[in-house]
Amino acid sequence: MKFFIDTANLDEIQQAAEMGILDGVTTNPSLMAKEKGSFKEILAEICKIVPGSVSAEVVSMDAEGMIKEGKELAKIADNITIKIPTILEGLKAIKSLTAEGIETNATLVFSPMQGLMVAKAGATYASPFVGRLDDISHNGMHLIEQLVVIYENYNLPTQVLVASVRSTQHVVQSALMGAHVCTIPFKVLSQLIKHPLTDSGLEKFLADWKKVNKG
Repeated sequence: MKFFIDTANLDEIQQAAEMGILDGVTTNPSLMAKEKGSFKEILAEICKIVPGSVSAEVVSMDAEGMIKEGKELAKIADNITIKIPTILEGLKAIKSLTAEGIETNATLVFSPMQGLMVAKAGATYASPFVGRLDDISHNGMHLIEQLVVIYENYNLPTQVLVASVRSTQHVVQSALMGAHVCTIPFKVLSQLIKHPLTDSGLEKFLADWKKVNKG
């Protein structure tokens, strides 16, 4: 499973890249609004740090506008992926951009049929938002399971990109279900390596080493 980081913060992205496990980045207008600087300049800097997919979201609501925005964003770097909303106009934009060889990420997927439709339109990634489904008392991870099965049933190349991740358990369950990608906030990403038994074991080893070398 690929690990993407869900942020537009350059410091967090740099730290994640230094971990040696980062495969890509997802951004959105809300994340960009938290950072200082030009939207395009930030994206360009992110693409220098991370060679993998960097998602940049369009804000137009019509296919023509999405396609125009997508082409402009794709000029920033070769690894830009265009984030398109999962709506009717979005399907048209995904189809057009994909035909031109531009990677797309269908965002705000909340049902298996939405996931199937964006895959048929040619989306590189489909981003189901598990945390937001959990917020309204739906089982977000059940959607991941459904999409993995559907894509495997029909040998669709679209990758399931688990988004709106709120906990380490979301990541664990995504891996067990066979999701292709999980985009993770920096705080959760940092927690994945931690375990209290590792900490206590290391503490004991170091204490014993001091005894061995006390002279």
